[in-house]
Amino acid sequence: MELEEIQEYIKKQLSDKRYYHSKCVMKRSRELAEKYGADVVIAEKIGIAHDVAKEMSEEEKLKYVKENNIEIDNTEKVNTGLLHAKIGKDIAIKKFGFSESMGQAIANHTTGNKDMDIYSKILFIADRTSKDRNFEDLEYLNELVDKGIDEAVLYILDKKIELQIKKRAPIHINGIIARNYILEEII
Repeated sequence: MELEEIQEYIKKQLSDKRYYHSKCVMKRSRELAEKYGADVVIAEKIGIAHDVAKEMSEEEKLKYVKENNIEIDNTEKVNTGLLHAKIGKDIAIKKFGFSESMGQAIANHTTGNKDMDIYSKILFIADRTSKDRNFEDLEYLNELVDKGIDEAVLYILDKKIELQIKKRAPIHINGIIARNYILEEII
């Protein structure tokens, strides 16, 4: 499916605020793809589509995963907000014709995962550094982006894990695995 068609579909699924975020992530994904030598069209498609399931209700998410045989773990059962990533992957592959790699980037964008490819890393960073975000550490994070993609991904993983610890909330195992995997690659 062409980028414009995907955008139209996404616009109908999301609130104006969430659609604006998705457009910002699409733009940031393009910038990062140019920086790291990846296909910009693929990065844009992944960026615009990443939150396609974000505004589904908890009931809709649980129904979707059951009806589509999407395996979920205990952390995702407790924190159904995480399910939008796996559901988004499924929708993107079935509805938009995304490749497995493109779908996996969407599945990885909330927690990270081991063996993240260039598109998973681009989306992971773009979702945290898009222009609609106002994190205090954004300038520092953008400096890390200039140093290297893995440094930026590692920093975001650390921040996500720290936040879960502060909230006394479960930490999804994929984030820990991703962090350890990247540390092994960097060392």
